[in-house]
Amino acid sequence: MPNYSRYIFSMGDLKRKDNSLVFRKDGKNNYLPIEGIKELYIMNEVSINTKLLSFLSSNSVVVHFFNYYGYYAGSFYPKEKYLSGKVKVKQVELLLSNREKLAKSFVEGIRNNAYELILKRKKEDNLIASESLKSLKYSVPKMLSDAEGIKEILAVEGFVWNNLYNCLNTFVKNDFVMNKRVKRPPDNPINAMISYGNSLLYAKTITQIYHTHLDQTISYLHEPSDSRYSLSLDISEVFKINIVLPVIINMINKNMIIVERHFERKLNYCLLNEEGRKKFTIELEKKLDSTFMHSKLNRKVSYLTAIKLDGYKLIKNILEDKPFKPFSKKELC
Repeated sequence: MPNYSRYIFSMGDLKRKDNSLVFRKDGKNNYLPIEGIKELYIMNEVSINTKLLSFLSSNSVVVHFFNYYGYYAGSFYPKEKYLSGKVKVKQVELLLSNREKLAKSFVEGIRNNAYELILKRKKEDNLIASESLKSLKYSVPKMLSDAEGIKEILAVEGFVWNNLYNCLNTFVKNDFVMNKRVKRPPDNPINAMISYGNSLLYAKTITQIYHTHLDQTISYLHEPSDSRYSLSLDISEVFKINIVLPVIINMINKNMIIVERHFERKLNYCLLNEEGRKKFTIELEKKLDSTFMHSKLNRKVSYLTAIKLDGYKLIKNILEDKPFKPFSKKELC
């Protein structure tokens, strides 16, 4: 049975009708069979009721809510099917006893993937990329080894991302260049694409980790929080480099996204408009569904499945103390 995502970008009413979903917009009904739907993305103002939520829960459909401007707002999480008291206890024990080691593993994964992206995209005369590669190869490992405490580890992570974002400017056309990474609100088109793409990937990761035994509130690199699934933030970091950034670079350089057409600019911020969000979402879904040969499994694996596999690797680290190495396409091909 297929497991796929459905997106609702328009305003309207979403209800249950027999064993289907029906979305009513402008007086017309659009029917969505529930079979095969794994997650539902509500990207605009949509009216729902408890009958619908109960129906979605019974079919294990995760619902992610975004506001009109594309910001992630929250998720409806069905009753967990994969509860494991043993895994949860071990997650907490690891957080209390050896958090720094695992946090460094996440940052090392970010470094490895950032290095590979820059190496793949750089041209011979790209001095910025050359310097960043040197920093990532020689400086960061020592910085990470010397880091003590989560704050210092996070500072190293920030240094890695700064190197990567500096190079990103040299990989895209000039009208998309950004001065620095600005999140809330994004202040230029490329920041807007990064923020939107990261929000979608975070929601995708929540769904994938939902299908494991992990507790998403217990994290290691990011601070555990009452208001977010912080473990999904940990796991999604390396996939931003392998999924979100390649989509952005390709869309810009292939003229699939245009500054004048696909963005909404106002004082101090810039956001993708509805057409821009739809185009970006389509390309992100294509990237998530694309496959590569996984050398260890000896079969083709999608990027979406790779996110869940990182969850399984983390469980093996928690239960069996096997080293955790975040996703790296280079190592698996």
